[in-house]
Amino acid sequence: MLEWAREIGVRTITLYSFSTENFNRDHKEVEYLFKLFKEKFTALKTDERVHKNQIRVQMIGDRSMLPPDLLQTIEAAEEATRNYSRYYLNIALAYGGRNEIVHAARKIAASVHDGSISPDEITPQTVEHNLYDGAHLSPVDLILRTGNERRTSNFLPWMANGNECAVYFCAPYWPVFRKIDLLRAIRVYDQRMRNSR
Repeated sequence: MLEWAREIGVRTITLYSFSTENFNRDHKEVEYLFKLFKEKFTALKTDERVHKNQIRVQMIGDRSMLPPDLLQTIEAAEEATRNYSRYYLNIALAYGGRNEIVHAARKIAASVHDGSISPDEITPQTVEHNLYDGAHLSPVDLILRTGNERRTSNFLPWMANGNECAVYFCAPYWPVFRKIDLLRAIRVYDQRMRNSR
């Protein structure tokens, strides 16, 4: 996916890997997924493609929900790529869009309470500034939903809906997602852009 994205000039990709709702899955399944995430983040630290292409790897989500060993591995991968800014790979783990907005609202409320901001000064930029820390998130132009689902599943609602992004739904599940599927998604985005002019 990253190679294809690079070919067409995409600088930021955010992968929705594990939602806050996924914590309701069977305990053994969650443990297996966390082990898999740990392996993948460990591999990213030394992946020559990541370093050659200067890809900054970052997690977005509620870090307090993750086990300490997984969080430590994620932070090590983030640190290994911290100085890169050519491309951004955001991995959404323990992520839920509504949860993210609630966290932002709490931070803003605390700022109002301590007097560092007045309610009249709260703007959309204030909310964006208080979304999950650390990731390079620009307005979302296109969401790809695999597995023949027709929903966005609480994914980046602030950054996507506020930007009126295009959404492409396709049948293949992620492991068999092909370059042709990506090109079809780009066509959907292109059509939306033409219609909005």
